[in-house]
Amino acid sequence: MSEKDKPKTWRERFRFSRTTETPVGGQDSEHPINAFARHVEVTALSPAQFVQLLETLDMLGKTGAGIELSSLSTEVLVDVVHRASKEQIKAIGEHEELRAVFIDEIFRRMSDHFVPERARNIDLVVSWRFTPGDGDDGFDRFQTVIEDGICVSGEDLDRAPDTTITLAAEDFIRMATGTVAVATMFVTGKVKVKGEYAPAVRFSSYFDLPQP
Repeated sequence: MSEKDKPKTWRERFRFSRTTETPVGGQDSEHPINAFARHVEVTALSPAQFVQLLETLDMLGKTGAGIELSSLSTEVLVDVVHRASKEQIKAIGEHEELRAVFIDEIFRRMSDHFVPERARNIDLVVSWRFTPGDGDDGFDRFQTVIEDGICVSGEDLDRAPDTTITLAAEDFIRMATGTVAVATMFVTGKVKVKGEYAPAVRFSSYFDLPQP
């Protein structure tokens, strides 16, 4: 097998992915899509209208128009989710393409907001299972690896998990953006944990995310 044909290790994938990630704090806050998102009256939209708006922005991004969801700063993304209703976020979770876009965006930004000092001496592999999903077992699957002061996430990092967390995609979006308290999600049983429980509870403390 030639060198170029060998599968990349998770560290190699991390080095590659960092070249395409949004800088810490997101794009320039004056980017047109940030200004647009801040002024959208989210509460005036029905779930269907909310989804249609996001579909349009996603479509514009795919056509190279320069207006894509990935250009939203993390602060604005958090603000949009915070202002959206549960029904609107549920509509994202049930939408195959938008669900993937939002989950990908959250994981893409994780390493930017990871604080190594908060995870000293921590080696942790978290497997995520989201419902609904496109996998054969009905889940969308991702992994997050924290190791040697580095955090990287992806769909398949080929690592044996210390902890497996199962929850609805809509709940993950709300939890990851600080719209709902992590403790509440665990207490109400919306988050199911297999394996080590403590790392799952402490996971969010390893990151410095904008508050809604």
